[in-house]
Amino acid sequence: MKFLIIIPAHNEEKNISQCLESLKNQSFQDFVCVIVNDGSTDRTSEIINNFKAQDSRFKVLNLEKSEHEPGAKVVKTFNKGLGSVDWKSFDVICKYDADIIFPQNYLEKINQIFESDPKAGIVSGLVYIKNYKQNPEIKNLRNPNENWLDFSNNNHDWIFENLSSKNHVRGPIKAYRKECFEDMNGLRAVLGWDNLDILLAKKSNWEVVTIKDLWVKHLRPTAYKYKDQKAEKLGQYFYNIGLSLPLAMISSAKSSFKNHSAKEFFITIKSFLKQKDQRNLSQEEIQFIRNLRWKEFFKNFGL
Repeated sequence: MKFLIIIPAHNEEKNISQCLESLKNQSFQDFVCVIVNDGSTDRTSEIINNFKAQDSRFKVLNLEKSEHEPGAKVVKTFNKGLGSVDWKSFDVICKYDADIIFPQNYLEKINQIFESDPKAGIVSGLVYIKNYKQNPEIKNLRNPNENWLDFSNNNHDWIFENLSSKNHVRGPIKAYRKECFEDMNGLRAVLGWDNLDILLAKKSNWEVVTIKDLWVKHLRPTAYKYKDQKAEKLGQYFYNIGLSLPLAMISSAKSSFKNHSAKEFFITIKSFLKQKDQRNLSQEEIQFIRNLRWKEFFKNFGL
């Protein structure tokens, strides 16, 4: 199968060299990588142009700096990269982040799943971060002697980034079978796109696969401490993925309980009720998502 990899990048001079080097050294080599430079003001442009000069599989698209839009910006940047090539001539479309390091066999393993399982629509490994709790002194520090391509993890310095289930394909490492991507009508430029794509893939009966013994290094851990702003974004997210008020209340209650914050519940619901924009979903898609969420809710109670 032939892979198209698109990497949105903005001021990634500290990370993107390791990311691209790990892709360059993959055991599976049938890919094209488009790095979309989203108005970087650091050395990102210099680094990616160097890779482009060394290897014709790496291509660069330079954009003017775009406005900050949580959730939407990265998809809009990705879509511009998608539009710069004949993406329908590829078998697999990947949206990867610039702060990820891949083990040498990563693409090979992803390809094996797509080849062996015709119903696999979205596939990834797992996302690991530095074990800061066990080794607090390494936080925000870069060891110049560290071999970033070493995935032996003998000292357990890298641990699962526990933001979601190990069955969930995380936003930094999405790989879509082209036919699944088409059935989803691509990625939606909204906050919550990286859960919405899973729901829309399931709507078309595609399977979502995570390879549990395959992992990547995430160099910049996702900030996920709940503050008022985060709760507000959560309400917007619940709205964007098509939840009804009762489903939003159930999901908000679960999150608030997990984070030991009753205040979060009220901020989230207030934010949900505030949303007035038209959803980037059809009525059929909204109904499917709501039915699926109710089904999952009742399943938790053995019903």
